[in-house]
Amino acid sequence: MKIAVLPGDGIGPEVARQAVQVLKALDLPSLTLFEGDVGGVAYKRHGHPLPAETLTMAREVDAVLFGAVGDPDCDGLERSLRPEQAILGLRKELELFANLRPARVFPGLEHLSPLKPEIANRLDVLIVRELTGDVYFGDKGTRAASDGSREGWDMMSYSETEVHRIAQVAFRAARSGDCRVCSVDKANVLETSQVWRDTVKAAAGSHPDIDLSHMYVDNAAMQIISDPSQFGVILTGNLFGDILSDLASAAVGSIGLLASASMGDRQTANGLFGLYEPIHGSAPDIAGQGRANPMATILSVAMMLRHSFGLEAEAVKVEAAVGKALTDGIRGGDLGGAHGTEAIGEAVRERL
Repeated sequence: MKIAVLPGDGIGPEVARQAVQVLKALDLPSLTLFEGDVGGVAYKRHGHPLPAETLTMAREVDAVLFGAVGDPDCDGLERSLRPEQAILGLRKELELFANLRPARVFPGLEHLSPLKPEIANRLDVLIVRELTGDVYFGDKGTRAASDGSREGWDMMSYSETEVHRIAQVAFRAARSGDCRVCSVDKANVLETSQVWRDTVKAAAGSHPDIDLSHMYVDNAAMQIISDPSQFGVILTGNLFGDILSDLASAAVGSIGLLASASMGDRQTANGLFGLYEPIHGSAPDIAGQGRANPMATILSVAMMLRHSFGLEAEAVKVEAAVGKALTDGIRGGDLGGAHGTEAIGEAVRERL
């Protein structure tokens, strides 16, 4: 088990440290950890947010545990050198096209959701987001508008090949649940989304056991907070998936509870190579204060154990420990509690 730990910026090192300690507490055989620089700290030390040595390390391990990137000191850099290019670069270079973001309300935390408790306790959805296409990776630039003002432009595109392979991920994921997939697009306005919808429909032909539905993204945003029980797996593109998963995190009660996995087709001995990270950012306003909630990063470790190493029992054990800690009132400031980063990590380890 070879894992690259890339803590990054802001609260990244703090939450990654607690997740690593949970991983070590499992006393797994043949566990080897490596550490590398990414993001703003990498730019300051190496002149680039994704140094060649970090990328090489990521290619040679079975999984990557990623903290967060983002540094206000780097906001004035040209876009190619900003910290966020580290995660975009890793996704592209490692061909990680599928992002899995589960969102569910932990029992006993319904009152922390902005939704009514009877609605919040029905939220249990997996968002499958395409990661390497869309406007994030399309051509972009600025130009002069007809009135002489500055105009920005970004190209959104998806090929049938890209849509077909992410649809297969969603269909396979749905089989571990209730076999429902809702494909989210904006086909009434965007040609890109029309290709998306047509391709998903065609791909579903070889999966007759899957109950496939389609929904426009604006309606999907509304439905997630009004009737989340109608969703099992949500399949969507890069831009829409980024927005909807953050919406789902707010419905859960805190972005500090949502983990994610980014995977492609590369096989490991017992699963798929993946990059695992909390969906939150580097939160520079609280960095170094010991206030960050590490639970999302710890839950990312659970996803790593499940998807890259085939260790389902250990993954369930970690998830149960987080759930028990929450039930016992171990909560950070994001959940209205007073526990700090180290105290939360220690509480989870005690419950393993």
